[in-house]
Amino acid sequence: MQRNANTHYPILLVHGLFGFDRIGPFELFHDVKQTLRSEGARVFVPYLSATHCNEARGEQLLAQIQRVLEGTGAGKVNLIGHSQGALAARYAAAVAPQSVASVTSVSGPNHGSELADFLRKALEPGCLPEQVAETVATLFAGFLSLLSGHHRLPQNAIAALNALTTTGVGAFNDKYPQGLPKTWGGKGRELVNGVRYYSWSGVLPDNALDEGMNALDPFHGFLRAFSRYFITEAEQNDGMVGRYSSHLGTIIRSDYPLDHLAVIRPSAGFLTKSIDPIDLYVQHAARLKKAGL
Repeated sequence: MQRNANTHYPILLVHGLFGFDRIGPFELFHDVKQTLRSEGARVFVPYLSATHCNEARGEQLLAQIQRVLEGTGAGKVNLIGHSQGALAARYAAAVAPQSVASVTSVSGPNHGSELADFLRKALEPGCLPEQVAETVATLFAGFLSLLSGHHRLPQNAIAALNALTTTGVGAFNDKYPQGLPKTWGGKGRELVNGVRYYSWSGVLPDNALDEGMNALDPFHGFLRAFSRYFITEAEQNDGMVGRYSSHLGTIIRSDYPLDHLAVIRPSAGFLTKSIDPIDLYVQHAARLKKAGL
C-alpha cells in the first residue's frame, strides 16, 4: 500500500560510531533510504567521522545540513540519528535550531552507554591496552573512511569512547539538554526552541531461545555478549544502549524486539511478524508530515 511519507523538510539519516554513508555498492542505510524515497520522502545520508567526540561529529553534520539546505532550497531538515548519530543530531539542533525541524533518536545513548563505561574502566588511561585499542580502532575507522571516500575526516577513537560513557554524555547533556527527560525513564519535552524531539529503541529478549535463526547472526551474538556488561539496565538493553538511557522527547516506543543493529537493517531483526524495522521509519515520516515537518 502506497503511503505518503513526503515530509515538508528533507530527512537526513545520521550514522553512529564506526558508521558510514557508502562503501562501494553497500550503503549503511540502504533499505531505510530506498523505502523512504519510494514513499515520497527526500532523503540524504551525511558522512561523519567514524570515531570522534559528539561535538566534532556535530560540527561536521552542521556543515552538511547547510549543503542540503542550499541544494534543496528547504528552510530546515529532519534529523534521524542512529546510536551516536543521535548525539550529533542533538548538537546540531541545539546550536542551530533555525535549521532543524526535528530530531529523532533511534537507539541513541542519550544518557550514556554502560558498555562504554565498562570499556573505559578496562582500558586504563595511558596504559598499553588503551594505546593498543586506540591504535586498532583508529586504523579501522580510517580504513572505513578510506573505503567510503572520506579519508580526510579526522578520527579519534578514545574521544569517541569518552563521549559515550555516562560521564561523557552527562557533560554533553549539561550543555545541550533539549528534549531530555527530567526523571529517569520518563519522556522529555517534544518541542524545544522550535525543534521537535522523538525517540525509539529496542531490547534483547529475556530468553535467547526466543530468537530463532537470529541466534546464528554473528552480529547479534556479539550484542548479546555485550549486554552482560550492563548493570543498571541489565534486562533492558539492545546490546549497546539501555532502554531508558535512549529516551528523548516523545517516546514512540523503547522496547521493540530489536537489537542495536536490527533497527537499521531488516535482515538482523528478531523473527517477529509484528515488527518491520524499516517500516518504523516510514511510519515516522508520516508522523513528521502530519506535524507539518
